[in-house]
Amino acid sequence: MTRERELGFSTKAVRAGEEVDPRTGAVVTPIFETSVFAFTNTRQLIDAVTEKSSRDVYTRWSNPTITATERKIAELEGAEDSAVFSSGMASISTTVLSFVSSGDHVVSIRDLYGGTVGLFSDFMKRFGVETSFVEATDLNDLESAIKDDTKVVYLETPTNPTLKVVDLAKVGEIVRQKCDGRVLVDNTFASPYNQQPLRFGCDLTIHSATKYLGGHNDVTAGAVAGSRELIDPIKKLRRTLGGVLDPHAAWLLLRGMKTLALRMEKHNLNAQRVAEYLESNPKVRRVYYPGLSTSTQHSIASRQMKGFGGVLSFELEGDLNRTMRFVDSLKLALLGVSLGGSETLVSQPSTASHYFMKPEEREKAGINDSLIRLSLGTEDAEDIIADLEQAFARV
Repeated sequence: MTRERELGFSTKAVRAGEEVDPRTGAVVTPIFETSVFAFTNTRQLIDAVTEKSSRDVYTRWSNPTITATERKIAELEGAEDSAVFSSGMASISTTVLSFVSSGDHVVSIRDLYGGTVGLFSDFMKRFGVETSFVEATDLNDLESAIKDDTKVVYLETPTNPTLKVVDLAKVGEIVRQKCDGRVLVDNTFASPYNQQPLRFGCDLTIHSATKYLGGHNDVTAGAVAGSRELIDPIKKLRRTLGGVLDPHAAWLLLRGMKTLALRMEKHNLNAQRVAEYLESNPKVRRVYYPGLSTSTQHSIASRQMKGFGGVLSFELEGDLNRTMRFVDSLKLALLGVSLGGSETLVSQPSTASHYFMKPEEREKAGINDSLIRLSLGTEDAEDIIADLEQAFARV
């Protein structure tokens, strides 16, 4: 018996999770903008509520547009199932809360998005969940932090905003040997086009789908993908916490993912070009991008990533005021705190995404006042570099 050929990534991005509408023949999945679904009798309703049938009951539980979106994300991540949420933080918090209780322990790398740091260091702590923060690239540090009651090992790779790369396969091996905890990976910066953590033995992959999955700066969403066994309890907790994605937002996300492969090729190319330009600029102290052959992260990234993503960071020679003057001088690059869209965005982590972190915690994470993060859009690389040139001329 011949094995069925697996579809390529671009084909999955366009077709996975979607079917021609049986009633109208519509090629594009309809927006089922409804909060409730009706039944012809009570027995049908009971079967749906008890999951004896796959009928939709209430959009906070499930919805055809949302289901199509979840199927596509699962296919792109090489997962059995996925769940989508109203934001990236909703996906992170709901997923983590699905696996911990009071008295449990979490190990997390220190280099994280500021909102995730707040979740672990403040919110979870109030409910009796302890978090040990470790250096992202020090596997000995991570291994020694794991306890018998460690339920979650949380990673970001590449990290925000210093683009450190975590060896996913080795972390997976360590966790399986030391405890029965789950390895959760924030895959936002890479996107499933460039990296699929489940293939390296990780348990769940999480996204701020607002970023590369959506891709157009017009939708706020989150997602988590993994085995059906792990996704089911997350979906049940989503019902309780209520962070479900609206059907129209799900449709925008579904539409955005169709061009994910095309967009990521351009993001990867632009970031590589700009990183090489910045590395040769005498006004730049350091460039953080795993695609550079001079990067200490390049070897690991080359093993587990197809491309190196559209985000880079660099340190300008000078102080905070000089860095702010540079950022404020940019014209094509827009001052904004997000990433992954078609427009190039620039921000200073110490004044934006990591502003509310304690200064000493920022220092530990390698985030100083001269650090600038660039999310390269899909404009022409020559125009982005020209914009950087004119800003450098002003400082």
